[in-house]
Amino acid sequence: MELAKIVWLPWLLGRVVVGGTLALAHLIVTRTHPAIPGVAERVHEGLLGWDAGWYETIARVGYVPLGHQAVRFFPLFPIVSRLVAQVSGVTDGIAVVFIANLSALIASMALVALVRNDCGDGALAKRTVWLLSLAPPAFTLVMGYSEGMLLVFTTATFLAIRPARGAQPRWVWAGIFGYLAALTRPLGVLVALAVFVEALRHWRASTARQRIAASVAVLSPVAGIATFLGWSAAVFGDFFLPIRVQTSAGHHGGLADPLATLVHDARGAFHHHFGTALHVPWVLLVVVLLVICWRRLPASYGAFATGVVAAALSGTNLDSFERYALSAFPLVITGGLLCASGRVERSVLALFVSGLTVYALLAFLNLSVP
Repeated sequence: MELAKIVWLPWLLGRVVVGGTLALAHLIVTRTHPAIPGVAERVHEGLLGWDAGWYETIARVGYVPLGHQAVRFFPLFPIVSRLVAQVSGVTDGIAVVFIANLSALIASMALVALVRNDCGDGALAKRTVWLLSLAPPAFTLVMGYSEGMLLVFTTATFLAIRPARGAQPRWVWAGIFGYLAALTRPLGVLVALAVFVEALRHWRASTARQRIAASVAVLSPVAGIATFLGWSAAVFGDFFLPIRVQTSAGHHGGLADPLATLVHDARGAFHHHFGTALHVPWVLLVVVLLVICWRRLPASYGAFATGVVAAALSGTNLDSFERYALSAFPLVITGGLLCASGRVERSVLALFVSGLTVYALLAFLNLSVP
């Protein structure tokens, strides 16, 4: 209950801003009747636009009728949404949005608990959850995306591997949460990096049984992603199909030189590709936050954040970079550390609210990939 009192206002404000922005997008389309293809349809889709529409359809009909393109979306989020729809009687679309927003609320509470537990700073915990809720890419936590659920399981994994002082890591729970994180999104497998770092830190003082449990916890996220890939092999006859679809040229793309990708997207500003150029300042900010994260937070935080950022920068394009970076929640905590001054915090939050509105509007109007 105490955690809910801390997070409800920033969580609610994020939804008010995004809901108001969606209403503004509807008004713009109604008044201007834009000729740009897909704008009206995207606005009509609303919180089920972009990837959220895929999750809703997977929850409703499953993977097989949708073909190979659907398997880049990992299964836990649509499975839970489908179960909620069946039990409650609501539509799959409502269930997808409900689970996304409930997950964001739970993740916010888990993040507050983690920061207070690990940093001993209640004020930092509050700042962190405000930044998480109002960061410009946080509009995807309001839409029917799986990012909120991923944050639930990654923060829960950290709570398990970094308990209160004097307590032993809860390796079994870390393994369970890590497994579920990897079933939610491919990025979830990277939480294994944090578990590995903490396992090494405790290795010498651990018993043989604890070492076995820690080793299993490290491998559990890998087992999670292998479970879905195994299902893909059984159903589609291709073990690596989800990875290959995700890394195809039309999506994240294969491995590429991050610097070359960054330069290419920066040049987009001079060729009317403003959506791609918007990623560039975020990459620079994230790199700075990553360096500070390594300096001021435990190594497991830096390892996880580095893995997520490296994965986000590895493709041939930077589409959705901000959303990926938001999944690296240690960077949000780092941002909270830098906003210790009340004046800085208020300025950043005001800037974030403006950015949240702009980024949500661009996505709703089909001008930027969320």
